[in-house]
Amino acid sequence: MPERFINMGYWEIVSRQMSIVTKSQQERFKESKITVVGCGGIGGSAIEMLARMGIGKLTVIDKDYFDFSNLNRQLFSSTDVLREDKAKVVKDKLRLINPYIEVEAKIEEINENNISELKDSDIIIDALDNLVTRVILSRFAKENNIPLIHGAINGTLGQMTVFDKESTKSYEELFAIPSKGKELTDDVKKEIKSLTYGVPPVIGPVPNIIGNLQAFEAFKYITDIGTITRAPKLLSYDLLNLNSFNIVEL
Repeated sequence: MPERFINMGYWEIVSRQMSIVTKSQQERFKESKITVVGCGGIGGSAIEMLARMGIGKLTVIDKDYFDFSNLNRQLFSSTDVLREDKAKVVKDKLRLINPYIEVEAKIEEINENNISELKDSDIIIDALDNLVTRVILSRFAKENNIPLIHGAINGTLGQMTVFDKESTKSYEELFAIPSKGKELTDDVKKEIKSLTYGVPPVIGPVPNIIGNLQAFEAFKYITDIGTITRAPKLLSYDLLNLNSFNIVEL
C-alpha cells in the first residue's frame, strides 16, 4: 500500500485532537520516542493513552507477568493473558490500538547494568513501584538530561511531577530519600528498601488517572502546549476527596 494511504490512517486516529494542536506539533509527537518503565496499573494506562494520542515510538519495560491480582486495575490484563509477560502482551495489544507505532518490549528489570539502553529516549515515564529502581532511573535521567515524568499511588492517593533540567529539586531531594548524595552501595539500597512496607493497597481508578496524567504531560512537553507540572511542584489527589486535586510545592 502506498505510504500516503498508510499515513492517512494515522491522521484519522488523531483527527479529534487536531483542533487542539497544530499539524507540526502532532508531527513532533509522531516523531518522538517515549520509554515507559512499568506496564502495570500506572504504566498500562500511560502506554494506552500515548498510543491513542499518536506517539511514534514506544519502549515498554517490565520484568513481571500478569496474574489475577492485576485485574482490578491493569488495563492490559485479562484472563486470557494470565502468566504471560506484561511487556510482550502490551506490545501485541498495541498493534490493535494503533498499528502505526513502533513498539519495543523489554522483559527485564532496570538496573545500573542495563539502564544505558534508555539513552535514546526523548522522555521517560516512571511507572514503577520499586524505590531503588526509581532512584537509579531518576539519576540516569538527570545525568543524561532526559525529562522524567514521575507518578506514584497508594490506596486512594496519587501524585505526579516532572523532573528535567529546569527542575530545582531532584527526585531524591523532593521526597527526602536518604540516598541523596550517596553512592548506591548495597547498604544504601537496603536503607531505601526499608522505606517501603509490603504491597501497597490500590483501587482501579487511582493508578489509571495517574497514568493518563503522565501521558498528557508527555504530550504537553513534546508539543509545547500548556504548562508543565515541574518539580518542586507536585500534582496530588485523594479520590475519597475530590476537592483534594491540587498542585502543591514541596
